[in-house]
Amino acid sequence: MLKRGDCMAERIGRNEYLEHLKSFKNKSVIKVITGIRRCGKSTLLEMYQENLHEQGIDDSHIIAINFEDYDNIDLQDPKALHEYIKHRLVDNKMYYVFLDEIQNVKEFPRVVDSLFLKKHIDIYITGSNAFMLSSEIATLLSGRYVEIKMLPLSFKEYVAYTGDRKDLGRKYTDYLKNSSFPYTIELEGDEKRIHEYLIGIYSTVILKDIITRKKIPDAMMLESVVRYVFDNIGNITSTK
Repeated sequence: MLKRGDCMAERIGRNEYLEHLKSFKNKSVIKVITGIRRCGKSTLLEMYQENLHEQGIDDSHIIAINFEDYDNIDLQDPKALHEYIKHRLVDNKMYYVFLDEIQNVKEFPRVVDSLFLKKHIDIYITGSNAFMLSSEIATLLSGRYVEIKMLPLSFKEYVAYTGDRKDLGRKYTDYLKNSSFPYTIELEGDEKRIHEYLIGIYSTVILKDIITRKKIPDAMMLESVVRYVFDNIGNITSTK
């Protein structure tokens, strides 16, 4: 079920994305939120669920599942997931279904399609860019979805979190140095911890996502290519 957003979720308003999501409420399309790991997709869903509570939507009509939570590992089976959600639908009122990191579910498009066919269900799903490219979503959920592409914090959002627009030059330097990932703000300028956190994201995206998905046998070669591209940002680079 719903996990309440912590104070960081409250302080860093992702209002542009939240309003975009709210504009599709109760519309007959699957809402697909994509973005790099740790950019704030799960927090956005939590904020939206809080908004539903404020509108008087009962807990029993909000079905939220995070598939990175080991407590939900049994629901990664498509049949078990479908049965679990189906048994929660006990009346004709609108149900709001949130499926976070849906790529962890085998054959998830079939489950989502089946749920989409049912009345009184509003579906929201998230997935990492590494597993849910726009072209693939179009193939899997053709004509039945809207994609909301989420990024880490913009500088405007970063400044809004600080509470004022003073000393923008220093803030911009900090923004570039510490990155735009939301959690780095909680680390309060601790360069060592921020570096370790960012290395963790980098390693997860490169090693877990790309290498696993593309079945790349030579991890060191891939890392060399990535470092080369990073060193040549802004330069013309041949894919050969």
